[in-house]
Amino acid sequence: MAVLRRTAVAPLIQHMWNQEKEHLKKFNELMVAYRVRPTVLLPFWNIAGFALGAGTALLGKESAMACTVAVEESISHHYNNQIRKLMEEDPEKYKELLLIIKQFRDEELEHHDMGLDHNAELAPAYSLLKIAIQVGCRAAIFLSERI
Repeated sequence: MAVLRRTAVAPLIQHMWNQEKEHLKKFNELMVAYRVRPTVLLPFWNIAGFALGAGTALLGKESAMACTVAVEESISHHYNNQIRKLMEEDPEKYKELLLIIKQFRDEELEHHDMGLDHNAELAPAYSLLKIAIQVGCRAAIFLSERI
């Protein structure tokens, strides 16, 4: 939004951002309810996320959408892994949590598709950009699960 707020895609980006803020709010509540400690890397991820979003937006709308596609695909994959683990452990015990994760995963996939619908694949070096962002996302998830 900091870069593209005066463009035609601003309402779309605002919609996705609003959903992401709701996801964050709910996960903050769930961390308290399930007594889960947030990663100590969270402040770094906040800065890195802003830099990634703003940086790709500076490259153009298509690059911002490519970033969206890459991140949302990575997050959806992560959510699917979490769903599998909870289903293996105790689906009845985690019934409510599973519903929340599935809803958020579906919203992330919606964002992914919106990115594709708004010309993500026309970004310069799309495949390279997507792979680089996804490697970063996988590294962030890996580290966050451990630190």
